[in-house]
Amino acid sequence: MTNVPNHAEVVIVGGGVIGLVVARALALRGCRDVLLIERAGLGAEASFAAAGMLAPQAEADCADEFFHLACRSRDMYPAFAAALLDETGIDVELETTGTLYLAFTDHDATELRKRYQWQKDAGLKLEMLGGDDARRLEPAVSENVSAALKFPMDLQVENRRLISALAASTEKLGVRLLTGTTVATLKIDYRGIAGVETSRGFVGTDTVVVAGGAWTSALGLADMSGRATPAKTLPDLRIEPIRGQMLCFEANPPIARHVVYSPRGYIVPRRDGRLLAGSTTEQAGFDKRVTAEGVSSILSAAMEISPQIGALPLRSSWAGFRPRAADGLPVIGQYAEIGGLFYATGHYRNGILLAPITGELIAGAIIDRAVSTELDYFSPNRFERAGSNTFHVETMGSSHR
Repeated sequence: MTNVPNHAEVVIVGGGVIGLVVARALALRGCRDVLLIERAGLGAEASFAAAGMLAPQAEADCADEFFHLACRSRDMYPAFAAALLDETGIDVELETTGTLYLAFTDHDATELRKRYQWQKDAGLKLEMLGGDDARRLEPAVSENVSAALKFPMDLQVENRRLISALAASTEKLGVRLLTGTTVATLKIDYRGIAGVETSRGFVGTDTVVVAGGAWTSALGLADMSGRATPAKTLPDLRIEPIRGQMLCFEANPPIARHVVYSPRGYIVPRRDGRLLAGSTTEQAGFDKRVTAEGVSSILSAAMEISPQIGALPLRSSWAGFRPRAADGLPVIGQYAEIGGLFYATGHYRNGILLAPITGELIAGAIIDRAVSTELDYFSPNRFERAGSNTFHVETMGSSHR
């Protein structure tokens, strides 16, 4: 859309996968006046840069609240993908071949045995394999593999097709999508949320969902009266960008069927012959450069998994900003201090994985006023009040990534 409306029933700040899936869930529950505002293009930031892995079991060290939330969301994906295909005709390429986690050293093998034991004791599906068994499943993996875990329930999705499907679905459902527009300030009155001040004018609303990813902490807060220091403050989420670099190789014919992890990296095969390899975890601010050090680190980890990768043509590389909150956990739910203010942000490395459950939980809280008890652990109310009502990010603006 090109015109900025004066009012909306719900305004969503941020148009990545999380913002889009919340918009879709609201529309499916009958909310006919949803406005999504995105500073750049839809899904152009972390959602676009991701690898699309849905692998909570492969990555978990224990069965905590986050692990249970992640598994619930992963298990929603088959129905979620089927619904998007029915709504839009777009196949998000959900792959159900499973995930392999390889051990190359004695320390790796010890950690794999620990992971196997606690997950087996918890009744989860997984299988311990020897090195020869792993190579029978994936002949291209290194002969140095000594053991492996197979996680048949851990999946992958083509995240860029997921963005396209969610954008098409929300538009079909009547969500208004406003791109290239920055939300600078949340406006409040004595009741709570009163609207948002954007780079293209004011939009009145009494419900805002902040799904701004790495840019969340750039939002300011002001009274409708114009007071510079409102009586209320935003939670001190301290969301920071964590740079992750990725490499993409051309692998025709394919050299892998599964997502394959090691303790130092991973590879992700795509149906079109691409092979993704990642990733780095860097505190680099909003510097999106791909570095020689990052490329070397990723390539080294990928070649440990499969030496054949060293002979593959490098097709492309990129970097993205994962949004990490102060305690590393996602921020999902209503902020108690300001009526009508909800958060769906800080998903860090798990935005694609947690998309279905986040949409359902936020839409349920807004439309059905059904606040799940599992949200207590991820609520914005767990943070102290911010010491200041404004935050500044140097690259805040409406330019594309």
